[in-house]
Amino acid sequence: MSFSPPPPRPRPNVAVPPSPSGIYLRPSTRSSTTSLNSLFASQSLNNLPQGTEDDFRQLVTQAFVPHIGVHASEDTDALARDKGFGSFKEMIRPFGEKVQGRVSVRDSQGVSAVYKDFGIRIRGLSDLAAVAPEERKGGAKNNINGQTGFRWMVGGNIQHVEDLAHAYVDHAEELAGAAVAGDDDTPTTGRALYLLYLKRLLSGMPMSPHETFTHPTACVVAISSRNLAPIETLRRLYATGSEMVMPAYVDNDYLRYYVLVHDEDNDDIMKSNALFDQMKKHFGLHCHLLRLRSGRTVVTDDEAVPVPKCQWLSAAEELADIRMRDGEEDDPDPTFYLPESEISGIRTMVREMVAQSIIPFMERCIATWNDQVASRRKGFSGRFISMSKRYFGASRGSNSTSTSNYDAAAASYVPSSNEAKMRKLADYAFMLRDWKLAWSCYDLLRTDFANDKAWRYHAGAQEMTVLSLLLTGQPLTTKLRQDTIDPTLDLALYSYLTRCTATYCALRCVLVSVELLRSRGGGAADDAARWAIRALEMSALGSIGHALVTERVSACYEVRKGVGSGAWGSRRRKTAMWKILAAKVWMELGKRGRSRGCLEEAAPVYEGLVGGWRGIGEVVAWLKRESGWVEKGGVLDEEEGLVLMSPEDMVGKGGFGGVGMEGVELQLGHKRGKSVDLGGLVNDVERVNDDDEFVDS
Repeated sequence: MSFSPPPPRPRPNVAVPPSPSGIYLRPSTRSSTTSLNSLFASQSLNNLPQGTEDDFRQLVTQAFVPHIGVHASEDTDALARDKGFGSFKEMIRPFGEKVQGRVSVRDSQGVSAVYKDFGIRIRGLSDLAAVAPEERKGGAKNNINGQTGFRWMVGGNIQHVEDLAHAYVDHAEELAGAAVAGDDDTPTTGRALYLLYLKRLLSGMPMSPHETFTHPTACVVAISSRNLAPIETLRRLYATGSEMVMPAYVDNDYLRYYVLVHDEDNDDIMKSNALFDQMKKHFGLHCHLLRLRSGRTVVTDDEAVPVPKCQWLSAAEELADIRMRDGEEDDPDPTFYLPESEISGIRTMVREMVAQSIIPFMERCIATWNDQVASRRKGFSGRFISMSKRYFGASRGSNSTSTSNYDAAAASYVPSSNEAKMRKLADYAFMLRDWKLAWSCYDLLRTDFANDKAWRYHAGAQEMTVLSLLLTGQPLTTKLRQDTIDPTLDLALYSYLTRCTATYCALRCVLVSVELLRSRGGGAADDAARWAIRALEMSALGSIGHALVTERVSACYEVRKGVGSGAWGSRRRKTAMWKILAAKVWMELGKRGRSRGCLEEAAPVYEGLVGGWRGIGEVVAWLKRESGWVEKGGVLDEEEGLVLMSPEDMVGKGGFGGVGMEGVELQLGHKRGKSVDLGGLVNDVERVNDDDEFVDS
């Protein structure tokens, strides 16, 4: 079915509980007067504002990918252990994060698109089944904001990400203190640390009923040539995989992909080829023959190639790996090696599985659900049934019977319901980067979930409506941002935080939206900064996350470029002011290196300004002293440990930020237990905001 966005239609308001201050009271389904045809007019996605970083946009697209389970026989895992890996899943996992070569995907209109960075997540099927919803619910009661322990919270665990980021920041501080450059895998800058924080936040998405991104799309069923009864073992693996206890909201009708691992050292290839032909007769074309040697490969062997490191580990996995290495007395090389021919064979297997099996399977599911479910919902009869259900199906009479498919006790829909199929259709379209189809499905689902009072589903649909709209690359007018994006995000956060206490989901929603808005530049960058400030006010971030997001507010303002030789409309002073605030937060955490890094970027903006900036000057002077800042041509006060500017520089520049020598001397009392007066800084912040508003007007 070809995509045609639904026309704007009037919808009655949905009753919602009273919302706190700052929350939009407009209904989520309020339509904008913006023409949907012009909204989805063709525009290149590569026309990003100059100076923006595309890494974060790619990070978002690579975070929402199909999840593939692995169900291997014991003899297959034993062969992988002989090669030094923990299991067959651990051996092939890194190769799924970026599929080799170009991958072609067709959208709902039959138009093909080619991607170089398509990937999948390979996880154990038993690992997916082990995440029980009741365990997460129990953890949520004691750990809503992820502040204590390592228990599950609703939607994920932020504390793991905080602990990992803290470890990396401490390591970066050690490198900065020793004046040693880190390796390529060690983030040392604020941008790299925030990229790590966001990546680990998105890597730890647990299985949840309201979205299907982490539900298994396919399962790899693997045996080896060592098996004495291979066909019977494959059937048993199929049966045990289907009978494995999954949450009730997970659909077990996923693709099975069969792999035969041939042991080159101990088995006959002719017998393996005959067995592989027999597998294809029994199980179809979704099969692959992988040839491996049974011995371990070391770095000195011929054709030894290092196995790529897994880049999408969860924070808990990486923390466990760090602690295991720290507990070992010797320092073994954590790098695994395989012959080049075997690495090429694994890459070929993953590529064929993705390009010839998984993507066509998802495309067929999208076409089927789009024709059977979505097209009826988009038509007149579907809208009439939806309105009838809204007004008559959920009558408030005492003897009325609800026609909803939502199970309030289990807080989920059954996989066979139309709402669950529509959500899975939208998620599949999103993972295959068909943003327009995904947007249309999420937009329809918002109304259904609100009618059923399925608030977690409702919040998820609101979140993904905004993300898919931003990823289409269409022009973001002021009216579109104010009438559509802002109220939709507000309602998503309100449902996540107030109705569901899903702090992880709320934090993921706002941080991903910030990066997509920031990548658009212009007025959207200002909105990105505003939503980043909203994340700081949510009480969901730990100390390290709070400092990193404070720096990110400055980065959002930084992409706003001015006009003309005077750069009118830029956010140069707001950028510097938030850098100073980030430096202060880092200093309070004892991270002097990061504080100095923020000061180095902010200092040139205020240097040389005379008068009127006393508050910022006082804070900067205190931060310089505490962080060990050394000015060029400065002299050191041995008694106080304070680095002062030379008198010539002070006279020539009128003091830093117009503070003068008196302002710097004022900071001497801070070491004796006095705090810095931020009243002047508040006044300076108000002046910066007033000046920017005047320029915008």
